[in-house]
Amino acid sequence: MTRDEIIAILRLQNVPNIGDITAKKLISSCGSPSAIFDEKIARLLKLDGIGTGILKGLMDREHLEAAELEYEFIRSREIQLHYFMEDNYPAYLKHCIDSPILLFSQGKIDLNRQRIISIVGTRNITSYGTAFCEQFIEELAPLDPIIVSGFAYGVDICVHRAAVKHGLQTIGCLAHGLNQIYPKMHEKYVPDVNRNGGFFTEFWSTSQPDRENFLKRNRIIAGMGEATIVVESAEKGGSLVTADIANSYNRDVFAVPGRTQDKYSSGCNNLIKQQKAQLLTSAADLIYMLGWELEEKEPATIQKQLFVELDDTEKEIYDYLLQGGKQMLDHIALDCKLPIFKVSSTLLNMEMKGVVRPLPGKLFEAI
Repeated sequence: MTRDEIIAILRLQNVPNIGDITAKKLISSCGSPSAIFDEKIARLLKLDGIGTGILKGLMDREHLEAAELEYEFIRSREIQLHYFMEDNYPAYLKHCIDSPILLFSQGKIDLNRQRIISIVGTRNITSYGTAFCEQFIEELAPLDPIIVSGFAYGVDICVHRAAVKHGLQTIGCLAHGLNQIYPKMHEKYVPDVNRNGGFFTEFWSTSQPDRENFLKRNRIIAGMGEATIVVESAEKGGSLVTADIANSYNRDVFAVPGRTQDKYSSGCNNLIKQQKAQLLTSAADLIYMLGWELEEKEPATIQKQLFVELDDTEKEIYDYLLQGGKQMLDHIALDCKLPIFKVSSTLLNMEMKGVVRPLPGKLFEAI
């Protein structure tokens, strides 16, 4: 892109009350970002969602001057640009209607790999969560996926460090510009991440790590990968917001279950219970659900325990699945003459025991 093209994109990005959806609409209607600022006012006003307030912002030279300053910062730091209509833009994110029109990056990011997953969770990670992250990344390492997270405390930094340890590319999505790192104590991890991936952000050097920026950043994490994994979460938290966004993008969502009395497992347990996420106990679950088999190896299997004790309802459902093969939740409930809520909770218990597994399309099968 030329200097003028970049400045036009930056200028559009800086106009208040123009979100990414409206910005894309303007670009599509006018042909390019620079053409927007040369378009006749009367024609712009005819576009859906463009009022006098937005029009005034588009014509305000203050945003042009700000864009020129930010361009100089970008050039001085050799920051890489990713425009949503160019090939170097993250492929999965390009399909999200509200994805940023422009991303900034640093490091050695290679987006040609197809296996990309996002992993999020609480900032108050427990020993259980830490152990899971480390083992999960180790098990995934032979498939060489890209690991995306938010570079925050807790689960985020745990998965970034585990990815670096096993030589995997990892990408940190930031809630501020590339002129700083938050939290500051994570600066020591920046060189390793830059050597094994890098950082993405939509925010300018003038942006601060404000709360609303973290919430906005979550859609990038959710959109970057083909699946989002929640490792640990309390009943409320940013990782649950990320899971909801991933669901809205029709991406696979997984959650790591925990004990019912554990505070930082309650959010994951609820996601599974509400069927907003598939239960995840190991890398084998993810590999199977996403079809990530290594060509030279036999398909990964999820081993069930020997001599598992099943109650009467579980036996009935298990026998039904053995005879009938893959079945939808509604069909299981209908044919077994059981309420759907009963079947749903029973299947969850059976997943935990390793005797059934969920499949794409809300199907279940006996193992």
